[in-house]
Amino acid sequence: MHFLPPPPGPAKLTAMAKLKGFEFWRKTLKEARFVVAPMVDQSELAWRLLSRRHGAQLCYTPMLHAQVFVRDANYRRENLYNEVCEEDRPLITQFCANDPEVFLQAALLAQDYCDAIDLNLGCPQMIAKRGHYGVFLQDEWELLEKMVRLAHEKLSVPITCKIRVFKELERTVRYAQMLEKAGCQLITVHGRTKDQKGAMTGIANWEHIMAVRKAVNIPVFANGNIQHLSDVERCIQETGVHGVMTAEGNLHNPALFEGCSPPVWEMAEEYLEVVKQHPPCTLSFVRAHLFKLWHHTLQIHQDLREELGKVKNLEGLAGVSKQLRLRCQEEIARGKDAEDKEGGLPFPHWICQPYIRPEPKEPVGNGKGPEVKKTVCQKRALEDSDASADTLSKNKQKKRSRNPHKNFCPEQKPKYIKCEQCGNPKGNKCVFDLCRGCCKKKAFKEVADCPSHGLRFKTRAEKQKAEEDARKEDERKDEDARKDEDARKESSATERSSSPQPPPDPSTELQVQSKTPLPL
Repeated sequence: MHFLPPPPGPAKLTAMAKLKGFEFWRKTLKEARFVVAPMVDQSELAWRLLSRRHGAQLCYTPMLHAQVFVRDANYRRENLYNEVCEEDRPLITQFCANDPEVFLQAALLAQDYCDAIDLNLGCPQMIAKRGHYGVFLQDEWELLEKMVRLAHEKLSVPITCKIRVFKELERTVRYAQMLEKAGCQLITVHGRTKDQKGAMTGIANWEHIMAVRKAVNIPVFANGNIQHLSDVERCIQETGVHGVMTAEGNLHNPALFEGCSPPVWEMAEEYLEVVKQHPPCTLSFVRAHLFKLWHHTLQIHQDLREELGKVKNLEGLAGVSKQLRLRCQEEIARGKDAEDKEGGLPFPHWICQPYIRPEPKEPVGNGKGPEVKKTVCQKRALEDSDASADTLSKNKQKKRSRNPHKNFCPEQKPKYIKCEQCGNPKGNKCVFDLCRGCCKKKAFKEVADCPSHGLRFKTRAEKQKAEEDARKEDERKDEDARKDEDARKESSATERSSSPQPPPDPSTELQVQSKTPLPL
C-alpha cells in the first residue's frame, strides 16, 4: 500500500482556499461523472480500488457513525486512517449524525484524509430509524441547516449531502435549496422516498432529480435505476445531472462504468488479488462481495453457496470461488449458454449482470382493510412457539443445524436489563451493573476487578506491586550483603596493619649484605 504524506499542518490548511460548488467539482473531483456510492461494509478500500480500475471516477467511504468515530480511536484507524492510499482519490467520507457538534468533531478528525465530508440523509434502514439519523432527519430542517452550516464554516474541505426525495416534488426542491443555502457544495439525490426499500423498493423517480438540478446552483449527482452504462448516459441526458452514482449495480458488476459484462470469476479473482495487496480487509466484507458477484450462479450451485458461508479465511473463500469458476467453465464446454439464457437472465449466469428486484405486488380486493396490508407487506410472520423448521428463516435454520437446542421463541428469550450509561445490555453479574464497555472504563479508572467481564485491573496492579516490592527487597538484601562484604574486607585489612611484625632474621640480613658489591 502506498501511503500519502502526513496531512498538512493548521497553518497550511488556513492558507489553502476551500473550493466551492462547481469549482470544487471541476478541480478537486476532476469533473467526476461515474460515482460509486457509500455502502456499509461494502465500499471498503479494496472494492473502491477495483471499481476505479474499471471506470469509477469518484468513490465514497462506507457510512461512518460520527459519534463512534469521535470516541473510538480504533474505529478511526480501521475505517479511514489505515485505508489512506494514493490511488484512492478523489474520495469523500460519509457520516451519519444527528448532533451538529458531534458531526463537526468527526468531520474535523477526517478532513485531512479525504476531499470532502458527506452527511448521510438517505439511509432508510431500521437501524437508522432507531439511531435517528439518515432519511429519518429529513423533516427536521432547522437541525439539518445548523449541521450543514456549522460544518461549512469550520471545515477546510467542502460539505456535501446525500438525500432521498419526498413524495411532493415542490417539497423536494425546497429541501435541496435549504441545504444549498446552508452551505452544501454538492448534493446527491436518490430518486426514491423513505418508504421505498426492501420488497417495496420500486423505481426511482428521475423527475424529482431533474427538478432539483434545475433549482439549485451546485453540482447534482443522481442515484437510482442504474444497472448498465446505458442507464448512466440516459440519466445524464434526461435529468441534466453532473454525475451518476450507483450502489447495487456496482456490486454485481464492478465493470459497469466500462460498459462491459465480464465473466464473474475475472472480477472475483481480481478483487481477491487487490484484497491481498491492501490488507487488512474484514473477512465478512470479502464474503459479502463474493456472494453478490456470484449471486446468479449460487442459485444453481447451492452446495457451494453453503460452503461459501462456512469458510473461515481468505484462502477458503478463494477456493470456493475457484470451484465455481471450474463448474462454470465445464458448463461452457458442454455448450449450456443457450439453456441458461432461458432462465430469465439476459446473459448466462456466469456473466456479471444486475440483480433485478421483483416488483411489489399490487393490492387486491377493494383497496381497503387488512387484505391490502397482507398483500403489500411481504414480511414473514413471527415464528410459532415450537419454532418448526418451516417457519424459521434460512439464517435461523443454519443456526439450528449448528445448535439443535437453540431456542428462537421470542416469548422465551431472556429480557436484558440495559446499562445505565449507554443502553446496551448490562452484565448479569457485573459488579458495577454495567455493560462490558462501560465496566472496562470504570474498572480501569478505579483500578478494580470485575470477574463477570474477566477484568482484573486490581489483581494485576497488586501483582505488579508485589513483584516490585520483591524486587526492591532483593536489591536491599544485595546491597546489605555488599556492605557486609566491604566491612569484612576493611576489618581484615585493619587487623593486618595493626598486628606486630616479626624481627628480621640475622642470617638473611648477612646474605643480603654479602651480595652487595663492594665499592672499587
